[in-house]
Amino acid sequence: MAFDVTRKEKLAALSFLDLPLIDLHIHMGASVAPHVMWSIAHQQGLRLPVRDYWEFLDLITVSENKVHSVEDYLGILHKWTEKIQSSPAAIERCTYEIISKEYRGANVTSIELRFNPMKRNLGGERDLDHIIHAALRGMDQAVLEYGCRAGLIFCMAREFSYELNEIIVDKAIRYHERGVVGIDLAGPETDPIERDPVALERYASLLDRARAAGLGVTIHTGETEQTGPEGVAAAVRRLRPQRIGHGIQAARSPETMKILREEGVVLEICPSSNVWCRTIDGFEGVRETLQRFVEASVPFTINTDGTYLLRTDLMNEFRLLHEHGILRPEQMNECVRRARAASFLA
Repeated sequence: MAFDVTRKEKLAALSFLDLPLIDLHIHMGASVAPHVMWSIAHQQGLRLPVRDYWEFLDLITVSENKVHSVEDYLGILHKWTEKIQSSPAAIERCTYEIISKEYRGANVTSIELRFNPMKRNLGGERDLDHIIHAALRGMDQAVLEYGCRAGLIFCMAREFSYELNEIIVDKAIRYHERGVVGIDLAGPETDPIERDPVALERYASLLDRARAAGLGVTIHTGETEQTGPEGVAAAVRRLRPQRIGHGIQAARSPETMKILREEGVVLEICPSSNVWCRTIDGFEGVRETLQRFVEASVPFTINTDGTYLLRTDLMNEFRLLHEHGILRPEQMNECVRRARAASFLA
């Protein structure tokens, strides 16, 4: 069953799945259809390095000879998709297209869409509040048309200064009542704050403010060996997130898995993303990792990370787990129910 089969075919192949689905970990920059991105780029008069649509498709999606690490994956986002999305009109359309497409194509009726609004304002050339309002308008339109549920998660960036990330948290708090449901810390793990006690303390205070304002907290950590299981443990102990993006390195440490279990922190697992980014050794690696989490009673959910960049959707992720014999139907349904319970959506 390919990514582009009909919704009816997907439903028939996954008839055991407890529908509808919820995606807790999906990035704006990786989830807009290439033909939409192509259209937006031309509307904005952006000069692209390719003239042909099919070359553009290859430019903004993963391939074996192009993506060998998380840094390669993020490079596609930072160099092209974030730039194309950097206007109020573009971000409004992108938000609408993602939510509505996931509803139509993968039976996702609840979605927490995350992005960094400061990476969509061309380094300050665009007004940040205009970018945020545009995203909220796009979300409102999709929710109104399809009757689904959606919220935005604002991503801080590891490569940003603390002061810039503080602005992002301030904006998330300001727009919480309008549809921003959570705060995240994302980006390359090359210089992890999890190993810096001073940075941990500063970000802990910042996230305490976010929690006090009613925002959910999720942290990208433990995706690569650069943070490792020790980084996951440090993030849980000091930053106190309700959820962790990826966190697969925790499977290497019984002690870290014990901490996750005891604190009730839910992992946002993104199988195809980890396979493509080589942070896990193929689907055999996915099997081994998830089996360790199951045996240690570590709570986890299944998510996409980025649909079009990774050529997947949420039903396809469950299909892959099913075809590779990684999780049983009852275990996949438990993931769906756990995602609903762990959602930041009111």
